[in-house]
Amino acid sequence: MRLMAAGKMLFSRNGYEQTSTSAIAREAGTSESQLVRYFSGKSGLLEAIFNETWSGLAEAIASQISGAEHGREAILRLLSLFVAAFGSDHDAAFIFLFEGRRVRGNDVVLSEGFKRFTELLNQLIQRGQQDGSFRADLDPAAICSATLGCAEGMIRDALIAERTNKPKPFDNATIQKVFAAMVGGLGPA
Repeated sequence: MRLMAAGKMLFSRNGYEQTSTSAIAREAGTSESQLVRYFSGKSGLLEAIFNETWSGLAEAIASQISGAEHGREAILRLLSLFVAAFGSDHDAAFIFLFEGRRVRGNDVVLSEGFKRFTELLNQLIQRGQQDGSFRADLDPAAICSATLGCAEGMIRDALIAERTNKPKPFDNATIQKVFAAMVGGLGPA
């Protein structure tokens, strides 16, 4: 749909707050009333973009993690999938990393896709603690935060370098290698 494509491009280029509904409608070649009709406004459009991107990854995620021998391997496969997906769709990567969690006053707005992703990550960590591929003496929420922060930080730094026309600090293979080393360090002693 043209509104989603326009919103995705503009949110990625300008950020959610700086993108007006009129700019989205103009880019899509339609009216603001159509945006409101289909998405109830800008926040609904952003949520639809997240949901579409997530649903496109859901099948690939399911197949990647179902064949994993243990929880740690499933998490490594999950990261490989996201690195590849975000490497081929920089707009989606930028939106996920910079707009997936938004602060509105005293509220933090989390996309449904981000919530589902963190739930899946927590399940895989618990699976890993049960199958012995992760240390059982570490808090699963802390492992989730550490792994998520590690992956997001490296992908974000690569995107920022690209956006500012600076040399990419590292390639996708390096991201995966560093992430694997960090996740390996969470294994049994």
